[in-house]
Amino acid sequence: MPRLAVLMSPERADDVIDADTRALLDQHFEVVWAEDRHSAGPAQPGKPPALDPAAVAELAAGAEVLLTSWGTPRLGKELWAEGQGPKVIAHAAGTVKNLVDPEVLQAGVGVFTAGPRIAWSVGEYCLGAMLTLARRLPRFDAAVRGGGWKQTAYRGHELRGAKVGIVGASSTARALIAMLAPYECDLAVYDPYLQDERAAELGVRTTTLDDVAAAPFLSIHVPNVPETKGMITRELIENLPDGAVVVNSSRGPAVDQAALLEHALRGRIYAALDVYDPEPPSFAEHVLQSGNLLLTPHIAGDTAEGHLALAGYVLRDAIRWLADGTRGPSFVDPATWSIAA
Repeated sequence: MPRLAVLMSPERADDVIDADTRALLDQHFEVVWAEDRHSAGPAQPGKPPALDPAAVAELAAGAEVLLTSWGTPRLGKELWAEGQGPKVIAHAAGTVKNLVDPEVLQAGVGVFTAGPRIAWSVGEYCLGAMLTLARRLPRFDAAVRGGGWKQTAYRGHELRGAKVGIVGASSTARALIAMLAPYECDLAVYDPYLQDERAAELGVRTTTLDDVAAAPFLSIHVPNVPETKGMITRELIENLPDGAVVVNSSRGPAVDQAALLEHALRGRIYAALDVYDPEPPSFAEHVLQSGNLLLTPHIAGDTAEGHLALAGYVLRDAIRWLADGTRGPSFVDPATWSIAA
């Protein structure tokens, strides 16, 4: 059987590999597991330890497949010296841009990412945030906790039939689009790479960024690349309709954060922020107390079920690719590297 090296700490392995996937590993591979001695240090609260970079060469020796995740050190090109090295990298996490150089993909190594599986968790977060803020639930919650009752100045709104602006047609956006189907929304998408045929398949219409940002619901799904930095400008935020709900689960630098907070603190719009610029943020007390803000610590893609499914998601595709070259949904296409998250 081919050898597979698990390039992650035992604690991270417990986080992303469920029992069924462990059985799949034993069925298809000779598995080399990292041990506690391979970790870079003790675990921090809520965060498994990373793998010691010095352990990579030892664990990966002779392996055809590398199973990686958060805490895996960047894989140097020396692993593929003289045309040798692993045939597959199965990444049980999101982006692979901090893990390998694009030359590795171009050399024929099959790279797989669990980003599309994480996208479902992010889509649920975005839908939940939209509904939470549309119904003004944080304000009503604070009122009851403070001894109050109904707030006549605030009445929630329905998502059904509303225009939803979506910036970027990434995997997280596509997950949200699928979840919005029962709400019969007008889904307006801005993504210069989204072709009309694909938009029709998704059930959305393509339009300008100005049109998308004029929607009463705005959800941002763009990668962290130079072209997206600051793309949601102060001008676009100023043109949002009163009462608009903005959800950013992608990258903090994509949005003019100061302008967004300014309009939310004035009570003009509502915003759910899971990402910030910088991270973690340092907000004044009046910002933290605002009923127009829903603030979460970069956890949109972090669910118990989602994490345990990550290794299995990429491994099943990797096994098919090794067998017959099938490119499953987790395959990383070298042709789209530059615009990938």
